[in-house]
Amino acid sequence: MSLLADVRAILLDIEGTTTPIAFVHDVLFSYAREHVREFLNENSAADDIALLRAEHAVDVQEGRNPPALIEEYVEWLIALDRKSTGLKSLQGKIWRQGYEEGLLKSQVFDDVEPAFQRWRERGLRISIFSSGSVLAQQLLFAHTEVGDLTSFIDSYFDTKVGKKGDAESYRRIAEAIGLDPKQILFISDVGVELEAANQAGMKTIMSIRPGNAAQPQYPSIRSFDEVG
Repeated sequence: MSLLADVRAILLDIEGTTTPIAFVHDVLFSYAREHVREFLNENSAADDIALLRAEHAVDVQEGRNPPALIEEYVEWLIALDRKSTGLKSLQGKIWRQGYEEGLLKSQVFDDVEPAFQRWRERGLRISIFSSGSVLAQQLLFAHTEVGDLTSFIDSYFDTKVGKKGDAESYRRIAEAIGLDPKQILFISDVGVELEAANQAGMKTIMSIRPGNAAQPQYPSIRSFDEVG
Protein backbone atom coordinates (compact mmCIF):
# COMPACT_ATOMS: atom_id res chain seq x y z
CA MET A 1 0.00 0.00 0.00
CA SER A 2 1.28 3.51 -0.80
CA LEU A 3 2.55 5.54 2.14
CA LEU A 4 0.30 8.35 0.92
CA ALA A 5 -2.94 6.37 0.86
CA ASP A 6 -5.64 8.54 2.49
CA VAL A 7 -2.96 11.10 3.48
CA ARG A 8 -3.77 14.79 3.03
CA ALA A 9 -0.80 16.33 4.83
CA ILE A 10 2.84 15.53 5.54
CA LEU A 11 4.47 16.63 8.79
CA LEU A 12 8.27 16.71 8.76
CA ASP A 13 11.03 16.82 11.32
CA ILE A 14 14.11 18.80 10.22
CA GLU A 15 17.30 17.46 11.79
CA GLY A 16 18.12 14.07 10.26
CA THR A 17 15.02 14.19 8.04
CA THR A 18 15.17 17.17 5.68
CA THR A 19 18.59 18.38 6.80
CA PRO A 20 21.86 16.65 7.75
CA ILE A 21 22.47 16.41 11.49
CA ALA A 22 26.03 17.59 10.90
CA PHE A 23 24.80 20.90 9.49
CA VAL A 24 22.68 21.58 12.56
CA HIS A 25 25.35 20.65 15.10
CA ASP A 26 28.55 21.66 13.33
CA VAL A 27 27.34 24.79 11.56
CA LEU A 28 24.23 26.24 13.21
CA PHE A 29 25.04 25.38 16.82
CA SER A 30 28.65 26.48 16.39
CA TYR A 31 27.57 29.78 14.83
CA ALA A 32 25.17 30.52 17.69
CA ARG A 33 27.80 29.64 20.30
CA GLU A 34 30.44 31.83 18.65
CA HIS A 35 28.14 34.84 18.20
CA VAL A 36 25.96 34.87 21.33
CA ARG A 37 28.09 37.41 23.21
CA GLU A 38 28.27 39.78 20.25
CA PHE A 39 24.53 39.43 19.58
CA LEU A 40 23.50 40.16 23.18
CA ASN A 41 25.83 43.16 23.32
CA GLU A 42 24.20 44.66 20.24
CA ASN A 43 20.57 43.53 20.49
CA SER A 44 17.71 43.37 22.96
CA ALA A 45 16.38 39.88 23.67
CA ALA A 46 14.45 40.58 26.86
CA ASP A 47 11.81 37.87 26.42
CA ASP A 48 14.37 35.18 25.72
CA ILE A 49 16.56 36.28 28.62
CA ALA A 50 13.56 36.17 30.98
CA LEU A 51 12.89 32.57 29.93
CA LEU A 52 16.56 31.66 30.33
CA ARG A 53 16.72 33.24 33.81
CA ALA A 54 13.73 31.17 34.91
CA GLU A 55 15.29 28.02 33.44
CA HIS A 56 18.61 28.82 35.13
CA ALA A 57 16.85 29.12 38.48
CA VAL A 58 15.36 25.64 38.04
CA ASP A 59 18.78 24.23 37.12
CA VAL A 60 20.27 25.75 40.27
CA GLN A 61 17.40 24.50 42.43
CA GLU A 62 17.73 20.96 41.04
CA GLY A 63 21.48 20.85 41.61
CA ARG A 64 22.72 20.80 38.01
CA ASN A 65 25.40 23.43 38.77
CA PRO A 66 24.84 25.58 35.68
CA PRO A 67 27.37 28.29 34.79
CA ALA A 68 26.59 31.95 35.37
CA LEU A 69 24.09 33.87 33.27
CA ILE A 70 23.86 34.73 30.50
CA GLU A 71 26.42 33.98 27.80
CA GLU A 72 28.10 31.11 29.66
CA TYR A 73 24.72 29.57 30.42
CA VAL A 74 23.63 29.79 26.78
CA GLU A 75 26.83 28.06 25.67
CA TRP A 76 26.21 25.35 28.28
CA LEU A 77 22.65 24.78 27.02
CA ILE A 78 23.86 24.57 23.42
CA ALA A 79 26.45 21.97 24.42
CA LEU A 80 23.67 19.96 26.09
CA ASP A 81 21.43 20.38 23.02
CA ARG A 82 18.60 21.14 25.42
CA LYS A 83 15.21 21.73 23.78
CA SER A 84 14.73 25.00 25.64
CA THR A 85 12.18 27.51 24.33
CA GLY A 86 14.28 30.48 25.44
CA LEU A 87 17.46 29.04 23.95
CA LYS A 88 15.81 28.05 20.65
CA SER A 89 14.22 31.49 20.29
CA LEU A 90 17.54 33.24 20.94
CA GLN A 91 19.38 30.93 18.54
CA GLY A 92 16.84 31.75 15.82
CA LYS A 93 17.52 35.46 16.19
CA ILE A 94 21.28 34.92 16.06
CA TRP A 95 20.90 32.77 12.94
CA ARG A 96 18.65 35.38 11.30
CA GLN A 97 21.48 37.86 11.54
CA GLY A 98 23.87 35.31 10.04
CA TYR A 99 21.54 34.49 7.15
CA GLU A 100 20.86 38.18 6.45
CA GLU A 101 24.58 38.93 6.39
CA GLY A 102 25.20 36.03 4.01
CA LEU A 103 27.30 34.12 6.53
CA LEU A 104 24.92 31.15 6.69
CA LYS A 105 23.44 28.99 3.93
CA SER A 106 21.33 26.01 5.00
CA GLN A 107 21.55 22.47 3.68
CA VAL A 108 18.74 20.11 2.71
CA PHE A 109 19.05 16.63 1.25
CA ASP A 110 18.92 16.41 -2.55
CA ASP A 111 15.51 14.71 -2.55
CA VAL A 112 13.77 17.42 -0.49
CA GLU A 113 12.96 20.03 -3.16
CA PRO A 114 11.70 17.48 -5.73
CA ALA A 115 9.55 15.85 -3.03
CA PHE A 116 8.08 19.19 -2.00
CA GLN A 117 7.17 19.91 -5.62
CA ARG A 118 5.69 16.42 -6.09
CA TRP A 119 3.64 16.55 -2.89
CA ARG A 120 2.23 19.99 -3.65
CA GLU A 121 1.25 18.85 -7.15
CA ARG A 122 -0.71 16.05 -5.44
CA GLY A 123 -2.50 18.63 -3.31
CA LEU A 124 -0.80 17.61 -0.07
CA ARG A 125 -0.13 20.12 2.67
CA ILE A 126 3.41 20.29 4.07
CA SER A 127 4.13 21.25 7.67
CA ILE A 128 7.24 21.28 9.85
CA PHE A 129 7.58 20.27 13.51
CA SER A 130 10.99 20.96 15.05
CA SER A 131 12.43 21.77 18.45
CA GLY A 132 13.99 24.81 16.77
CA SER A 133 11.86 27.95 16.89
CA VAL A 134 9.40 28.73 14.11
CA LEU A 135 11.67 31.62 13.13
CA ALA A 136 14.67 29.28 12.86
CA GLN A 137 12.64 26.84 10.73
CA GLN A 138 11.51 29.58 8.36
CA LEU A 139 15.05 30.91 8.04
CA LEU A 140 16.45 27.47 7.29
CA PHE A 141 14.03 26.78 4.44
CA ALA A 142 14.25 30.33 3.09
CA HIS A 143 18.04 30.21 2.70
CA THR A 144 18.87 26.74 1.37
CA GLU A 145 21.58 25.99 -1.16
CA VAL A 146 18.83 25.19 -3.69
CA GLY A 147 16.87 28.37 -3.03
CA ASP A 148 13.87 29.50 -1.00
CA LEU A 149 11.58 26.54 -0.23
CA THR A 150 9.13 28.34 2.07
CA SER A 151 6.49 28.64 -0.66
CA PHE A 152 5.96 24.88 -0.38
CA ILE A 153 5.38 24.92 3.39
CA ASP A 154 1.96 25.64 4.87
CA SER A 155 2.73 25.77 8.59
CA TYR A 156 5.47 25.48 11.19
CA PHE A 157 5.32 24.14 14.75
CA ASP A 158 7.88 24.32 17.56
CA THR A 159 7.99 23.40 21.25
CA LYS A 160 5.30 25.97 22.03
CA VAL A 161 2.82 23.33 20.82
CA GLY A 162 4.39 20.78 23.20
CA LYS A 163 7.30 18.37 23.44
CA LYS A 164 8.08 16.22 20.43
CA GLY A 165 7.84 13.07 22.52
CA ASP A 166 4.29 13.80 23.75
CA ALA A 167 1.27 12.47 21.86
CA GLU A 168 -0.75 15.53 22.83
CA SER A 169 1.59 17.73 20.76
CA TYR A 170 0.60 15.84 17.62
CA ARG A 171 -3.09 16.07 18.46
CA ARG A 172 -2.70 19.85 18.74
CA ILE A 173 -0.91 19.98 15.42
CA ALA A 174 -3.65 17.95 13.71
CA GLU A 175 -6.24 20.31 15.16
CA ALA A 176 -4.27 23.35 13.97
CA ILE A 177 -3.93 21.87 10.49
CA GLY A 178 -7.63 21.04 10.51
CA LEU A 179 -7.34 17.34 9.71
CA ASP A 180 -7.96 14.04 11.41
CA PRO A 181 -4.59 12.71 12.68
CA LYS A 182 -4.97 9.61 10.50
CA GLN A 183 -4.82 11.88 7.44
CA ILE A 184 -1.32 13.08 8.38
CA LEU A 185 1.97 11.30 7.68
CA PHE A 186 4.78 12.22 10.11
CA ILE A 187 8.39 11.59 9.07
CA SER A 188 11.19 11.77 11.64
CA ASP A 189 14.49 10.12 12.49
CA VAL A 190 13.61 9.70 16.19
CA GLY A 191 11.68 6.66 17.39
CA VAL A 192 10.08 8.26 20.46
CA GLU A 193 8.67 11.05 18.30
CA LEU A 194 7.21 8.56 15.86
CA GLU A 195 5.67 6.56 18.70
CA ALA A 196 4.08 9.72 20.13
CA ALA A 197 2.66 10.70 16.74
CA ASN A 198 1.40 7.16 16.27
CA GLN A 199 -0.35 7.27 19.64
CA ALA A 200 -2.06 10.45 18.48
CA GLY A 201 -3.35 8.57 15.42
CA MET A 202 -0.93 9.78 12.74
CA LYS A 203 0.72 7.58 10.17
CA THR A 204 4.48 7.45 10.72
CA ILE A 205 7.68 6.47 8.96
CA MET A 206 11.30 6.71 10.10
CA SER A 207 13.85 8.72 8.13
CA ILE A 208 17.24 7.01 7.82
CA ARG A 209 19.85 9.44 6.58
CA PRO A 210 23.68 9.48 6.51
CA GLY A 211 24.97 10.48 9.94
CA ASN A 212 21.78 9.67 11.83
CA ALA A 213 22.06 7.94 15.19
CA ALA A 214 21.02 4.29 15.44
CA GLN A 215 17.33 3.90 16.32
CA PRO A 216 15.07 0.98 17.27
CA GLN A 217 13.74 -1.05 14.35
CA TYR A 218 10.91 0.87 12.71
CA PRO A 219 9.33 1.00 9.24
CA SER A 220 11.67 3.35 7.40
CA ILE A 221 12.72 5.18 4.25
CA ARG A 222 16.13 6.37 3.09
CA SER A 223 14.81 8.97 0.66
CA PHE A 224 11.62 10.99 0.20
CA ASP A 225 11.47 9.35 -3.25
CA GLU A 226 10.11 6.28 -1.44
CA VAL A 227 7.18 8.25 -0.05
CA GLY A 228 5.63 8.96 -3.42
